[in-house]
Amino acid sequence: MSSGGRSLTPQVHWAQRHHELYLRVELSDVQDPDITITDNVLHFKAQGHGAKGDNVYEFQIEFLAPVEPQLVNKMTHRQLNITVKKKESQWWERLTRQEKRPLFLAPDFDRWLDESDAEMELKAKEEERINKINIENRIPKDLAAFRHLKRGYLFMYNLVQFLGFSWIFVNMTVRLFMLGKGILAFFSLPIYADSFFDTFHTTADMMYFCQMLAFVEILNTLLGLVRAPLAPVLLQVCGRNFVLFLVLGGVEEMQSKAVVFFVFYLWSMIEIFRYPFYMLSCIDIEWKVLTWIRYTIWIPLYPLGILAEAVSMIQAIPAFQSTGRFSFTLPSPLSVTVPFSIFLQLYLAVLFLAPFLNFRHLYKQRKRHLGAKKRKMH
Repeated sequence: MSSGGRSLTPQVHWAQRHHELYLRVELSDVQDPDITITDNVLHFKAQGHGAKGDNVYEFQIEFLAPVEPQLVNKMTHRQLNITVKKKESQWWERLTRQEKRPLFLAPDFDRWLDESDAEMELKAKEEERINKINIENRIPKDLAAFRHLKRGYLFMYNLVQFLGFSWIFVNMTVRLFMLGKGILAFFSLPIYADSFFDTFHTTADMMYFCQMLAFVEILNTLLGLVRAPLAPVLLQVCGRNFVLFLVLGGVEEMQSKAVVFFVFYLWSMIEIFRYPFYMLSCIDIEWKVLTWIRYTIWIPLYPLGILAEAVSMIQAIPAFQSTGRFSFTLPSPLSVTVPFSIFLQLYLAVLFLAPFLNFRHLYKQRKRHLGAKKRKMH
């Protein structure tokens, strides 16, 4: 029903669904709309530009069945859209209580559906809602299962590495004290000690296993299973395997050197603290003493490990030069033989430069894990 007097009535298009009514008021540049529902009658009044120019437009609609008094309206540059909720989800045969349709009211064919189509749409939306709920309920379970699987995998990996390096460390320590006086033998005093010179033959198999398994750490970082910068992990894993497989395992002469003891002992001493720390982190357990050791022991041990690796490299250069092991000849026309000792010399230079990247990473980690306590003390 339209109000009389001087007011103008805009063109209104309508459509419905089982639970909602949609009204599209053909007014542009609407200002200060006054839209209310009282006693099941919608009252509309607004300034806007319609068929009769820029004027005040108003209308009233008494609905066929009860509706909610709250409504939603949305203005655009070209029109004003009103959404009204039905109190009961049902299909109406018409919009207004009066049987005769008001002249300003017309179907909104852009949104118009007959009852059967609306039921199909309603059913499709309900299925979509149920599927969304099922997906939302399933995702947390899938994520939880993945997290448990990831934690279990990382826990087992760190446990295996801890056991492997512990075996190496305990084996070398027991042999050192049982066979005795190894340190004096290392400094060329006339005391023979098998604990230094047969280290490679007694522990190399386990060290091979642990260092080959360490390549998994690169994969873990690439897959995002572990939050760690790739460069330090790559440098440590590849560097150690280069020393182990090529430098120490490449020529038999190197395998009886006392420096092997120091390389293996320093590596294992670092890892028997590092892997338990990661292992406990997988199950959200923090042992403060272990945390402190993990982020402090590297300060003396990493430089000593680099020094031991450098000594092994220096001792290996003449051995590779005399045996020609891993040397190769460039194809014609160059036909130049490239000795492997050149790569050892290059690696020796890198050995003293690249670790700073790892040291920087470890220092940041130490500051993050131990720095908070220092700040509280000030």
